[in-house]
Amino acid sequence: MKSKKAALGRGLDALFGEIDQAYDNEGSQQGSILELSLKDIRPNPFQPRKTFDEESLLELAESIKNDGLLQPIVVSEDIDGYILIAGERRFRASKLAKLKTIRAITISTNEAKMRQFALLENIQREDLNAIELAYAYSELIRLHEITHEELSSMIHKSRTNITNTMRLLQLSGNTQKALSEKKITAGHARVLVGLDDKKQQLIVNSIIGQKLSVREVESIIKNFKEQNSPSQEKPALVNYNFSELKETINSLGFNAKSSSNKITIEFDNENQIKEFSAYFKN
Repeated sequence: MKSKKAALGRGLDALFGEIDQAYDNEGSQQGSILELSLKDIRPNPFQPRKTFDEESLLELAESIKNDGLLQPIVVSEDIDGYILIAGERRFRASKLAKLKTIRAITISTNEAKMRQFALLENIQREDLNAIELAYAYSELIRLHEITHEELSSMIHKSRTNITNTMRLLQLSGNTQKALSEKKITAGHARVLVGLDDKKQQLIVNSIIGQKLSVREVESIIKNFKEQNSPSQEKPALVNYNFSELKETINSLGFNAKSSSNKITIEFDNENQIKEFSAYFKN
């Protein structure tokens, strides 16, 4: 099994090798660079990134209008056009710049590679938001049937970082949305893992409305846990049957009374106390 997983690791590196090779060949094989119509290119359907920073895209669009596209995108030819493999920000920014065409390099690929290209390009070349990154990690682990440790070696991220990021997928949909929209930070989100959906929503609303720090949220969660911890109340009293013991004591000439979990002996004088004590000395 180890050899199989090691081979998969080399396979992931090889995916980037194909794109890097395409870029390396750009200067020596100008004929391989095409000027494609933007409307003929479809985004990679396996793109994990769901949100793109609009301001950043507008800046890139302005740069492309002024200086041109310095690095071509990478596409794969399809039946009715092309599928984008690498360079979605450049693709989107070119559309914002109202360009009609874009420089592109074509490579041969298949569905499995398209999925992996999309995941790996974003993980290693751009910052996904924490939820998108968690889904990307999860998908790579599922595709290759590998452990967090093995993924760590393949993408050069710490195992702890991968594990902590993937734990965010345990959050409710609303909390994940708040994190994706940057209404709360990854630090806030991590401490919410393990709370039920109702408490998560309550705290998320408080973070947004009251600008709570991570430390303040940790304090709130600590209070929640203390309130829900088993109380230190005394155990419930048990009712015992003292009837036989009471009769025995009364038969010895002493006055005994009982109630629930206790029996009381009444003495008329000190001699009775000494007489009663004598029974325990014999």
